[in-house]
Amino acid sequence: MIAVVNYGGGNLGSLISALERRRVSFVATGDPGAIASCDAAILPGDGAFAAIMRALAERRLDSTVRDFVESGKPLLGICVGMQVLFERGEEHESCAGFGYFPGVITRFEHAPRVPHMGWNQLEIVGTHPFVAGVENGEYVYFLHSFRAPVGAMTQAATTYGERFASIVARGNVMGTQFHPEKSQATGAKLLDNFIGLATREQRRAQAL
Repeated sequence: MIAVVNYGGGNLGSLISALERRRVSFVATGDPGAIASCDAAILPGDGAFAAIMRALAERRLDSTVRDFVESGKPLLGICVGMQVLFERGEEHESCAGFGYFPGVITRFEHAPRVPHMGWNQLEIVGTHPFVAGVENGEYVYFLHSFRAPVGAMTQAATTYGERFASIVARGNVMGTQFHPEKSQATGAKLLDNFIGLATREQRRAQAL
């Protein structure tokens, strides 16, 4: 069972449709207990960094996310849902994130135009199981004005005037700057990889 974290914002329709096509069990919920009982969780993002962190805190979902990660279960952040997994964001105001990845989320400085909207390529630089089967040069769909720095946890980078992290992963925590649910075959691979990790976690838990 996968929890789609519903904090009162974000367009969940395309993500829910993608999960339905995968025929995986999931629940879109803002209930901390329901999220904690799932085998994996997805944190979608639509809006500004600080607004999402406030929305999570108001619903006590920030602690739910932290507890979920500490449990070792897989968590996937999408778009701004990935960005809040970093130390800090500078969109409209400076705001602390969860800090699972080092670095600060800042606005594009050398992009041809902002926002970065449309299809762009991945440069695979990591070997985390989340990116298994994804090749250099594959295209995914972006829509964002702020970007994450390339660092040790970067699994794929993308260049749009400047190079930024487009996939990050560290143990059970993963993130995509782009929308896998809108990225056709490449996005499907990544979602399938995440579901595979969730399935392995479920089997591990059952064996304990």
